[in-house]
Amino acid sequence: MDNLPPEGNKKSVWPWVALIVAIVGLAGAGVWYFTKTKQTSAPAGSGQATSVKSTWKEGGVAVSGKFADAEAVDLGNGKFRLYYAVEPEVAGNKLEIYSATSSDGIKWLEEPGTRKTMATFPDVIKLSDSQYRMYFQNAGVIKSATSSDGLTFTDEPGTRIDKNETGFNLENVGAQSTTKLADGTYVMAYRGTINEPYKTNEKLPNNNTQIYFYATSSDGLAFTKKGLALDSRNDTLNGLTDGGDWVKWSDNDLRLYFWTYTGVYHVAYQNGAFSKTPVFDFMNQDTSTNKFPQNPPGDPTIIKIGDKWFMYYGQHTKGIYYATLE
Repeated sequence: MDNLPPEGNKKSVWPWVALIVAIVGLAGAGVWYFTKTKQTSAPAGSGQATSVKSTWKEGGVAVSGKFADAEAVDLGNGKFRLYYAVEPEVAGNKLEIYSATSSDGIKWLEEPGTRKTMATFPDVIKLSDSQYRMYFQNAGVIKSATSSDGLTFTDEPGTRIDKNETGFNLENVGAQSTTKLADGTYVMAYRGTINEPYKTNEKLPNNNTQIYFYATSSDGLAFTKKGLALDSRNDTLNGLTDGGDWVKWSDNDLRLYFWTYTGVYHVAYQNGAFSKTPVFDFMNQDTSTNKFPQNPPGDPTIIKIGDKWFMYYGQHTKGIYYATLE
């Protein structure tokens, strides 16, 4: 009791106490905000890309070897198949496409033989008659083949998508992904390569520019080109979009995933239009000191197995890796 201030000094003490409490509260709020922002923000140098709250967690190797361009397909009855292509740099290759199956998305059993040769970027959809159609790149254009079991494919005549694009001089088209809408319309998104580097002050790894176009079809064979889907010529993507993959995230949420120098992103597709701002999803390396790492996650394919989302992606010369959404 002897340490209490005199009665006349009590009013002068309380403003200081209130000020101290306010400062402590603001500091705590600042720490919370910084922590939350750090957990959900896109990687350094990602420009205007919007971040997402969910986190993709690296899981390890799905299929080891010099493979890339994975494509995941639900076979039904709790089984899934992963198609993947040999890396073109492998000596003596015939541009083979292989496959493996799994029931849990983690352990994959490689299937004997090859699914296709002289083909890259396997893009497989199930048809209404229980057959499978594979779209693939061959000689710089996109072709197709069908199969009754998903293992042995027979080429279909003609070309699905050629290199002619109004207003662009394309070197090739490929890295396509195809989905079927509720009304039966096929929508294919495909990469077009321009044989010149994207003009920027950054020192880019690539000497070409890659952007995405799209086309629609009523039968999955004759496609009508619709123009640009995703333009990489900006400070976010720096002239690189590759490895597109359609994902039906929910009934009203159709997304096109792809990769660029700084990781995996996606845009939404609704009513015939693509969202303008890419959403950052996943990166397996720190980009704070190196914006253009040598081995970012490439050519993502995303599928829900059980109650968990899996992302499979290529790691150059190492194989197909996976991550899960936690």
